[in-house]
Amino acid sequence: MPLLESVPNLSEGRRPEAIARLAAAGRSVDGAHLIGVSSDADHNRSVLTLVGEAGPLVRALLAVYDVAVETVDLRRHRGVHPRLGAVDVVPFVPLAGARMDDAVAAARELGARVAERHGLAVFLYGRAASRPERANLADIRRGGLERLAARLAEPAWAPDFGPARVDPGAGVTVVGARDFLVAFNAELATADVAVARRIAARVREAGGGLPAVKALGLYLEGRGRAQVSMNLTDYRKTPPAAAHAAVSREAAAEGTEVVATEIVGLVPEAALAGTTPEALRLRRFDPELVLETHLRRLGVEG
Repeated sequence: MPLLESVPNLSEGRRPEAIARLAAAGRSVDGAHLIGVSSDADHNRSVLTLVGEAGPLVRALLAVYDVAVETVDLRRHRGVHPRLGAVDVVPFVPLAGARMDDAVAAARELGARVAERHGLAVFLYGRAASRPERANLADIRRGGLERLAARLAEPAWAPDFGPARVDPGAGVTVVGARDFLVAFNAELATADVAVARRIAARVREAGGGLPAVKALGLYLEGRGRAQVSMNLTDYRKTPPAAAHAAVSREAAAEGTEVVATEIVGLVPEAALAGTTPEALRLRRFDPELVLETHLRRLGVEG
């Protein structure tokens, strides 16, 4: 049977008991396998990685939504990472035997069921987008919840499912389908977030930098350092090694350096070909971060 990966990004990264409940929801359905949990207190965000057939996966994600809507209140949420919802974004990625059409169908099913179950506005993005201007997640997020709330009054920004309003506590949610993405962050030897923002502007594709790279400059209060937070949307075009090299060059030009990097969630083996954790200055690395480690346990080849 075709398998999908889903990587729900949740607006909770500080309360261990809440994170544990969200993870438990992700593993609560037979046939849906929770293979990764990554949390960050400064981002106040957790990323779960689940694998399964579409049916069990959708049911497990609905259980995650149940817990998130109950436990996360955006009116009290503080964190450096942009977010629109308690369950901020849920992408589906085709794995063994699956096509992108399977991921799109799962995204649309989940979106419809979340709207019906929780009364949330749901936007489809990526390959599941209903219109071109919503394909890019950053375009939906632009301006944050406040701007989106104003846009909801425009017919062109009616949600794909659910009411045209922002839930006070849970916000809205974005569900989609895409290829593999590597979340790769570089921590700098400076607390100056302006430096990180300048570097991010130069390395991101939209600024004429690396292909298939999105980047933000953030300040991590818990570490007292600035960070270049990147999404490598096609690791074949720009793998982590190339992103690390580019940020290191730009950091040197700013009079600082990369002191550590991290991968958020899981990473395909091929994305790390030709490099080592030491060369990347990865803060933490073990085989559990590699997607194929988990697929082999499930008897699946990715």
